[in-house]
Amino acid sequence: MTDSRNSRIFRADGITAPLQHVTFRRIWIASVLANLGALIRSVGAAWAMTQMTSSADKVALVQTALLLPVMLISMPAGAIADMYDRRVVALISVAISFAGATALTTLAWVGLVTPNMLLALCFVVGSGMALMDPASQSSVSEQVPLKTLPAAIALNSISYNIARSVGPAIGGILVATAGAATSFAVNALLYLPLMLALFLWKRIPEPAHLPPETLNRAIVTGIRYIVNSPSIKVVLGRSMVTGVIGGGIVALMPLVARDLLQGGAQTYGTMLSAFGLGAVIGALNITQVRKRLSGEAAIRACALSMGGAITAVALSREPMLTAIALFLAGAVWMIAWALFNIGVQLSAPRWVAGRALAAYQAAGSGGIAVGSWVWGSLADATGVQTALLMSAGLMLASPLLGFWLRIPRVSTREEDAEMLADPEVRVALSARSGPLVVEIEYRIASEDARAFHNVMQDVQLFRQRSGAYGWSIARDVADPELWTERYHCPTWLDYLRQRNRSTKSERALDETAAAFHIGPQPMRVRRMLERPFGSVRRREDERERAAKDVMPRSGTAWS
Repeated sequence: MTDSRNSRIFRADGITAPLQHVTFRRIWIASVLANLGALIRSVGAAWAMTQMTSSADKVALVQTALLLPVMLISMPAGAIADMYDRRVVALISVAISFAGATALTTLAWVGLVTPNMLLALCFVVGSGMALMDPASQSSVSEQVPLKTLPAAIALNSISYNIARSVGPAIGGILVATAGAATSFAVNALLYLPLMLALFLWKRIPEPAHLPPETLNRAIVTGIRYIVNSPSIKVVLGRSMVTGVIGGGIVALMPLVARDLLQGGAQTYGTMLSAFGLGAVIGALNITQVRKRLSGEAAIRACALSMGGAITAVALSREPMLTAIALFLAGAVWMIAWALFNIGVQLSAPRWVAGRALAAYQAAGSGGIAVGSWVWGSLADATGVQTALLMSAGLMLASPLLGFWLRIPRVSTREEDAEMLADPEVRVALSARSGPLVVEIEYRIASEDARAFHNVMQDVQLFRQRSGAYGWSIARDVADPELWTERYHCPTWLDYLRQRNRSTKSERALDETAAAFHIGPQPMRVRRMLERPFGSVRRREDERERAAKDVMPRSGTAWS
């Protein structure tokens, strides 16, 4: 079916709009199957652990083993996603998870799985997915137009929860009738369609003006961007708190089925399916929620609803009532996480999208992983019901965080500004020449001093987000109209990257600051090597660098 025929099927303004694009549709369907397999394996792993040990702590650690890799390797994974071909990164990541699932299947069939071995292999599978997620999610904007990006993000969330609505029930039946090893085998097989879909994606990489960053530098740059992005920091903080508090309901669900409902693997699968079905319904209504409520109001409503649902699960002894409560919990849980995800993706420009998403995943999944361990330990000490009631109480109180960490309104992703012309250089420079000091002189009327200073506080944030450090603004005591902005970049190559990482709104802010400048002369910009290593000859007889050694080299593109 061609894209033109698909466009008549999928509403242009609806949540299904991204499915008219072949690449996205193919990968999305394969992701549903991969998620289905992962959830079937999760049921098998969690139930196998309950059969090998009676410790609630060990059972909860299964969830931790699957999610802890996200917290540990998310930032390197995000940097790798931004540095290299995201399609190749995703392919390698799925291969790692496939290898882990295959090893788990083999060991389970020969009866060599122990609790620690189960946790270790779950960690391997989780590591593959942790490496894949930033590359997969940040590449969505390459598969669909910008206007359908929020819908595509919601659809990605739905893909997991469509699988969760049926996967746990299938997993419960498989585990009950054929054993945990069968669930592990199904998981391994269902990674293959995703590998094929990624292989068929004919991604056209955009030629880069500059060579890629090193991994360490990319991680540092990503962290610097997040530290200087107030909106992203708020989302990360709220998502971590939500994960820690709400992680108990997910981690303790096997014990809810076994201890509170007196059921078996099928009961556990049914409860997970109820949670997953609710999540699908919640994700389908993301567009309406975003239209009717601000981000903060929606997150508060989700937290209050989640707290009530967890309370019902803790007090119920009837499978039907528990399933209804879990359905509600799944719906609001999905809405909250989709809103967090959309907030991060729309707040980060493309050059750092993978790292921003990695930080979000580390915060959310790390919170769930830590919460799973905390609530598992608490359930061991006080019982499942008490642990759930405490989780519910904290969830009901969590909207109070909105008074300090209010979710910002973000309607669309910032577009990248046009590239600036290369600066004039008369000293032969290499990529590593530096540190570089940039000074910009403004002449500001005295009556505009306060307004200019306020604008420059925002300029400081976006300079630092894009890679600058040591920023300052100074006013000449002998000539009060003269102001000097000063900042550093580690190397000449870092400066070339920094000056072309602005979004359109950041470039407009720079122009607003420049508009305060008065006088007949233009603003003066100085670019200086603080320690001129690489710009002078170290020995008298050493050849001077030629002009071609200056970065960037004219006509060179890096892919």
